[in-house]
Amino acid sequence: MDAIEKTRTTDNREIVRAFIDALFTKGDLAAVDEYLAEDFLNHDPPVGSDTGREGMRKAGALFRAAFPDWHSTPDFLVAEDDMVVEHFSASGTQLGEIFGAPATGRTVTLRGINIFRIREGRIVERWGRLDELGLLRQLGLVPGQG
Repeated sequence: MDAIEKTRTTDNREIVRAFIDALFTKGDLAAVDEYLAEDFLNHDPPVGSDTGREGMRKAGALFRAAFPDWHSTPDFLVAEDDMVVEHFSASGTQLGEIFGAPATGRTVTLRGINIFRIREGRIVERWGRLDELGLLRQLGLVPGQG
């Protein structure tokens, strides 16, 4: 890998880190406009939202409303060329309703993996697998360990 490719790969990793921090940890909904390309495509939209930028904005707003202290931490970020893989752990205290579950005051954790593709300094695609079942169990919406 030459110096230019290495710099671009590092930049791409930082773009993903900054986006996740801004939208999900800080609750800054304008991060969608700053970090996602106009033609952004979410192949695995979170919580049933749409596949474009507005779906990500709605997901950020949904989690911030239910968990005002929501914090997402990348356990690791791996970048190569225009792709960045993020394994993360996120958590927050449920102080608002989410998915029909009333506020419980409990802290829940969501883990997952995201793959982002970057073009010209903006995120253009996302693929993700989130432990939604684990989250629903913690919220008491499905039987199992909670």
